[in-house]
Amino acid sequence: MSLIKKLFGSYSDREIKRITSTVDKIEALDPMMTNLSDEELKAKTEEFKASLSNGKTLEDILPEAFAVVREASWRVLKMKHFRVQLIGGIILHQGRITEMKTGEGKTLVATLPSYLNALEGKGVHVITVNDYLAKRDKEEMGRIHEFLGLTVGVIIHDIDQTQRHAAYDADITYGTNNEFGFDYLRDNMVVYKEERVQRELNFVIVDEVDSILIDEARTPLIISGEGEKSTDFYKVADHFVKTLVKEEDYTIDEKASAVIMSDEGIDKAEKFFSLDNYADATNMNIQHHVVQALKANYIMRKDKDYMEKDGEIIIVDEFTGRLMEGRRYSDGLHQAIEAKEGVKIEKESKTLATITFQNYFRMYSKIAGMTGTALTEENEFREIYGLDVLVIPTNKPLARFDNADLVFKTVRGKYKAIIDEIVETHKINQPVLVGTVSIEKSELLSEMLKRKGVPHQVLNAKYHEKEAEIIAHAGSLGMVTIATNMAGRGTDIKLFDGVIEVGGLKIIGTERHESRRIDNQLRGRAGRQGDPGSTRFYISLEDDLMRIFGSDRLQGVVGKLGLTDEDAIESKMVSGAIESAQKKVEGNNFDIRKNVVQYDDVMNQQREIIYKQRTEVLQGEDTKEQIQDMIKDIIFTTVDSHITDVEEELDEELEKLISYFEEIFLPKDMVTVDELGKLTNEEIKEKLLEIAQRIYTQRGEDFDDEQIREVERVILLRVVDSKWMDHIDDMEHLKQGIGLRAYKQQDPTQAYQMEGSDMFAEMIYNIKTETIKYLFHVQIERAPEREMVAQITSTNHDDSVKQEPTIKEAKTGRNDECPCGSGKKYKNCCGR
Repeated sequence: MSLIKKLFGSYSDREIKRITSTVDKIEALDPMMTNLSDEELKAKTEEFKASLSNGKTLEDILPEAFAVVREASWRVLKMKHFRVQLIGGIILHQGRITEMKTGEGKTLVATLPSYLNALEGKGVHVITVNDYLAKRDKEEMGRIHEFLGLTVGVIIHDIDQTQRHAAYDADITYGTNNEFGFDYLRDNMVVYKEERVQRELNFVIVDEVDSILIDEARTPLIISGEGEKSTDFYKVADHFVKTLVKEEDYTIDEKASAVIMSDEGIDKAEKFFSLDNYADATNMNIQHHVVQALKANYIMRKDKDYMEKDGEIIIVDEFTGRLMEGRRYSDGLHQAIEAKEGVKIEKESKTLATITFQNYFRMYSKIAGMTGTALTEENEFREIYGLDVLVIPTNKPLARFDNADLVFKTVRGKYKAIIDEIVETHKINQPVLVGTVSIEKSELLSEMLKRKGVPHQVLNAKYHEKEAEIIAHAGSLGMVTIATNMAGRGTDIKLFDGVIEVGGLKIIGTERHESRRIDNQLRGRAGRQGDPGSTRFYISLEDDLMRIFGSDRLQGVVGKLGLTDEDAIESKMVSGAIESAQKKVEGNNFDIRKNVVQYDDVMNQQREIIYKQRTEVLQGEDTKEQIQDMIKDIIFTTVDSHITDVEEELDEELEKLISYFEEIFLPKDMVTVDELGKLTNEEIKEKLLEIAQRIYTQRGEDFDDEQIREVERVILLRVVDSKWMDHIDDMEHLKQGIGLRAYKQQDPTQAYQMEGSDMFAEMIYNIKTETIKYLFHVQIERAPEREMVAQITSTNHDDSVKQEPTIKEAKTGRNDECPCGSGKKYKNCCGR
């Protein structure tokens, strides 16, 4: 500990000291609250709302409001918030992250700031990691809020639109990050404002904040429609890569999770696919399929990264070990794995809407979070979300003992020592929880224990239906539980009678995870609320983390000691090297996530502009002025791009200009080349504008104003959605190729920003052109009906929505010849 920390305390200590006077005020109100009748206590809610209407702030009423929740909690649940929980509640209200150890009652802590902030009537969202926890917390903690007169809703997977609407209208809404994020995207795809379910994003409390805002940050939410690409080529590419020889035709870079083809491998590809030059840009489709087939076969591992279940490939979450039903790897990787495993290959999907969790949660006016493990990622929380992390002391002193790591030379020696330790511990009836990093390893240990005759239970993605039951028994005498990381979140392991006497729960980690947080979560399963317990990690130099990221120096030191397979060492140097390897990986992963958010920030600015325009249309704003601005912009821009002021070419340019405008709005033969040839450029613009506006006005004379406005809204929504979906695809293709710019001494992020900005400007111009073209050609025979441009078929987190896709018309490419007939490339003419 540094001298400054010794003298002044840590940052958390100093911040907590600032709020102790507020905690004292809350506790001082306890006798008064105890004396209130139920009716008097409930009446406080309306009293607080009246105070806020009369100019008081949430901070003014915080001590009394927290005291009310504390008393209501005692009357409803027979639980009264501890002092440390009051501290946690204040920190959450301030829009910060609280790190509270497992078993300290984070769920109860959230009832304090959620009640206080709900009094403003703008809605409070409480985010959890799965439907089970969301439902549980709504049913248990929601009883406190309902007792006090607030409404409580829950957003889970299997509820309909009406139920969603009601849940979001509640004062406090529980739910998962996936459901909230997808509802936001769906709200920005609807064609009538009544179909939207969410309100403004006000205040959110994120439980397991590190899991949601860090571990999940690399996977954007994606809503898809059905794509048109054939799946046959995945089988061909899979067949090809299975003929390749490691080290001769390809090498594996485990640090970067990449497979690199050698010159020999490229020669084989050229022969196999009958190509002159594999690297040629025209062969990008083949390259794409080969790259994904290589990754599927030589990087992705069955029963670690994914498992096969009922003929489907299902992703296993690397952080929790849970099955991610319905989620699919993007960009064809899932199809490549399906080809590898010989199951049915599903069609690639087309992205209709997408957002990262980083950008979704940054839209809330105020964000707060809770977890047992956040401090190791404090820099990331601060840099990406503007959040600081405060460590809350435990209610009772921590009695758990964390033993030093045992390091073995080989995996075989390590496993033998683990089994021996479990057998000895089982003899004294002490419960053991064994943490593994994959399904495969949990089942290997299970087989070894069966051979030793030790009864045990296994918790991994194959048995996830029994998770609550397995965890419920993990703290009973003599119980041995082998679990993947899924045992690390959400539910407490409670100790049964007699367990404290034999030393509490023993935790055995079978290897270190890439992230220190995941190790800390496993440790945190023992020692809740002052219970005894112990933890130890068993490591071998053959473990993935040590093999890929461990230093050569460490291997050398262990080599000099002349260890046999069964020998183990405990050493500060070894522990330091392990932590150094983990920090290296964490830094690497932070860079990747930072990169993701930098790219998505470009898309986010564009997304906000498009969604704002959609919202204005949905809310029925008058489109007349907007349409007239579009007409003017198209005419002025097109005249400037067609007429070059070269006298000899004027007639030909005017002919092409008239022809182009006849496609969009101009009746045939209304103006001639001779007529326009006598005018200046500015006069041509004004003349064409006057004709367009006259036609626009005349088209509205036969119908009432609202009917014309509705036609405009229908057309605008259709064109905006269609162009935006194409733009998402274009931006994704740009991002995939942008990394190569580094070889040209260009900053890829900057290049993506600049080119993405040009593509967005091009899309906006295309929206204007197509809107005006439709508007001037549409025949109004009946009241128009709005419909989605493309139907949702799935998301990358669920596959419950199955509807027929609609087909969209082809669009002009940037390098195609301009449809106006100028002979120029589209990007240099009307697509400027």
